[in-house]
Amino acid sequence: MKNFLLSVLCLVTTLSFSQQPANSAAALETGLLQKSQLAEASTVKNLPFKSIGPSIMSGRVVDFAVNPNNPTEFYVGYASGGLWHTNNNGTSFTPVMDNSPTQNVGCVAVDWKNGTIWVGTGEVNASRSSYAGIGLLKSDDKGKTWQNIGLTNSQHISSILINPSNPNEVILGAVGHLYSTNEERGVFKTTDGGKTWSKTLYINNQTGIIEISANPKNFNTMYAAAWDKDRKAWNFEGSGDGSGVYKSTDAGSTWAKISTEKSGLPIGKGMGRMGTAVVDDNTVYLIVDNQFHRKEEAKKEETDILTKDDFKKMNAATFLALDEKKLNQFLKMNGFQEKYRAENVKQMVRVGTVKPEDLAKYLEDANSTLFNTPVIGAEVYKSTDGGKSWKKTHDGFIDDLYYSYGYYFGKIHVDPSDSNKIYIYGVPILKSSDGGKSFESIDADNVHADHHALWINPKMSGHLIDGNDGGVNISYDDGKTWIKNNAPAVGQFYYVNIDHEKNYNVYGGLQDNGVWMGPHDYEASPGWQQEGKYPYDNLFGGDGMQVQIDNRNSKIIYTGFQFGNYYRLNRNGADPVYIQPKHELGDSPYRFNWQTPILLSPHNQDILYLGGNKLMRSMNQGDDWTAISEDLTQGGKPGNVAYGTLSAISESPFQFGLLYTGSDDGLVYVSKDGGGNWTNISPDASGPKGLWISRVIASSHKIERVYVTLNGYRWDDFKPYVYVSDNYGATWKNISSNLPASPVNVIKEDPVNEYLLYLGTDNGAYVSFNRGESWEVFSKDLPNVAVHDLVIQPEAKDLVLGTHGRSIYIADISLLQKLNETNKNEVVLGEIEPLNFSPRWGGKWSAWSEISEPETKIQFYSPQAGKATITFKTEDGKEFHNLSNEATKGVNIIDYDLSISEKGSKVFDKTDTKIKKAENDKYYLPKGKYKVTVSVNAKTATSELEIK
Repeated sequence: MKNFLLSVLCLVTTLSFSQQPANSAAALETGLLQKSQLAEASTVKNLPFKSIGPSIMSGRVVDFAVNPNNPTEFYVGYASGGLWHTNNNGTSFTPVMDNSPTQNVGCVAVDWKNGTIWVGTGEVNASRSSYAGIGLLKSDDKGKTWQNIGLTNSQHISSILINPSNPNEVILGAVGHLYSTNEERGVFKTTDGGKTWSKTLYINNQTGIIEISANPKNFNTMYAAAWDKDRKAWNFEGSGDGSGVYKSTDAGSTWAKISTEKSGLPIGKGMGRMGTAVVDDNTVYLIVDNQFHRKEEAKKEETDILTKDDFKKMNAATFLALDEKKLNQFLKMNGFQEKYRAENVKQMVRVGTVKPEDLAKYLEDANSTLFNTPVIGAEVYKSTDGGKSWKKTHDGFIDDLYYSYGYYFGKIHVDPSDSNKIYIYGVPILKSSDGGKSFESIDADNVHADHHALWINPKMSGHLIDGNDGGVNISYDDGKTWIKNNAPAVGQFYYVNIDHEKNYNVYGGLQDNGVWMGPHDYEASPGWQQEGKYPYDNLFGGDGMQVQIDNRNSKIIYTGFQFGNYYRLNRNGADPVYIQPKHELGDSPYRFNWQTPILLSPHNQDILYLGGNKLMRSMNQGDDWTAISEDLTQGGKPGNVAYGTLSAISESPFQFGLLYTGSDDGLVYVSKDGGGNWTNISPDASGPKGLWISRVIASSHKIERVYVTLNGYRWDDFKPYVYVSDNYGATWKNISSNLPASPVNVIKEDPVNEYLLYLGTDNGAYVSFNRGESWEVFSKDLPNVAVHDLVIQPEAKDLVLGTHGRSIYIADISLLQKLNETNKNEVVLGEIEPLNFSPRWGGKWSAWSEISEPETKIQFYSPQAGKATITFKTEDGKEFHNLSNEATKGVNIIDYDLSISEKGSKVFDKTDTKIKKAENDKYYLPKGKYKVTVSVNAKTATSELEIK
């Protein structure tokens, strides 16, 4: 980390952050340095966070680096969960990037002779949650320290090739920015181990290099796949004229384009993401996401089943003559509301309320534009003359692999032992034994469907390591059976919530891994495999979204998957009930965000709100819906991604019907009368207009107060935007204050202390003790990972963080809740959790077990650094033990094992309790209540310790 910061210090310009472009390398470097400085001085730097999993569903894998001499040792890179190492074939993993400034990985390469690790940061899959990186990281000590060696503004790095004969010669592929154009993309080369770089291939400012692959027998020969793409919040173009294939015969120093009109490859506007697999100097395979549209197929034989296309040009007379049985079949199959049945719809057409074409429009939105586009999709090509000419290996289409979103995949592999055996993947993973003429699926029940990385053992054909959206799988029989290797807690949570059970549960929705719930005191252990039940339960599938739990009955849960597909669940065994609101026939379809917001009213748990482009309200648990607003967005934009949607909802706990909404296109509205009237109160973002409203939060301390955060990630704007209003949004105050550059995802008020705020960004979590005048960063046991959501469990006084890459963390915030302006110059001692006494303290359960030792944490705040003395006394004031420790300014945590000296034990001789020496020669406190006093620089505070 120090090496990294030194390199940042050398690069940081003299510009202030406000003078730098929000996505510039200088702004990024300044923000990283600022966060590091905040961490050093933070008053909460000692507050520990604990990972509570889960791990079983894992997160998206992007790359492997496997020891060629010992394949039981390898590194695995997770998209937003960092780099992990195993030397026992994936039985367990150790994180090696936790002390780096990011957890966002694009690719990994290891010089196994010298142990040097190279990590290209920034995921390249171009998904909705593909986070930008900070350039190229290098470690010479197996991940203990990291050095940034350049290309900071590339943001997404796809490939790193190390010359096996010269580890100082490295070729790198940079995709560049995801949401904007930039120059730092293309192929880069170093011959001095990364001290200097030269750009050897550059196409244009929108086209980057998605993959480079080298001839395994001749490093001089390599192929680069250039990808021209354009992602916006409302539209994604996954192919462009800049896409193409390039070849180098001098180890990446010079390049020649080989995807020409005579090459046999699809070229031009429809050429999407590509990958190559090189056999030798002559033979190379290529897979391409062909975004050209399929030729319209000859009409199939007429069937009795109506489709939406049948209604697009149908006139009223033809519609009224339709067989009612066939029409009802269409209406039911396509999810029309019960009130829309043949007789009613025909009457609506008869009187002119709707037209036949409205039945087609009812089913069409931005998502159907993306998912139903008839593209050619995945195609495999082979060259046997070193890339001069190519032929497609298969007849027809490879259906059900890429669908219409091939941008998310794009790899092909060839077995080093058999040049006719190739592997391709998307959804699912396919194998060919005849050079791509035919394919078979090698997916399995314990393998996630979406695949992104594969390693093939060059010395043992059939030994595969597969990386997917659900983690790591290993096969030794060429995909017939798979082992699941998901020890790391690398879940990508979008949202978290809690219930109010005595031993409370946490809930959350994950990227492509459904919705889960589990105990807040989860401890990672393989013991569940013996017991037969993992501590977390899967509640729902798809991309898991928001979760609301009825606080009267935690068995009633509202959740679902992307684009507003929500259900009411009853964990007592009833079937899920689909509750998505439906628009009226003849109206434009509702637009639902990928992460559609839902909210149970704090005033009545039968009342549920859901945001489309309008705010919907149900008074009966989602069975019936009413739109209580007009469109609260800017109206959407043409494109293939749902946009112009609500992204945040809040209702004041003081007043039913005091409602706030935020949209993905920058609008904030308030209604003070339950949706009767709405007022636009959007804050001035002091930057690009229309940024994503990531949260709007009505205060629980003051009825007029409301907080809003904006997220500029999808506009390549990394500035933090945080606002508060004390007059219902009539005026706003910017409280982003000293926050480092990183888009903001969530803000929450503390339920006890109105001055205490918590914040989650794309690179960490923060707390403010003065309502945003200044911010302190959390860092103890918490890596630099995206925090998508956070929630406070009020009874347990826990802060629960939902990270997008490292699952869930919790921290005890009871001490933080006590801190305020009146005691900021005093020592403040937190509450000490009671413990249950055990006569086994200091002993073993068996000859083979470890000593059982108790532990409690003594938390205190000190206004200055100094020597801390902790004194323990009986209720009647007799001192029996003391500890000393060097206290830092801020929060301090001291672990105490409840042991006392032999001399201290004598204090209890005249009581009813005799203290005996334990098996480990220690004396432990007996049952009772004790006074604990902490003293620092003559300032003291006292609390109680109880052993029950």
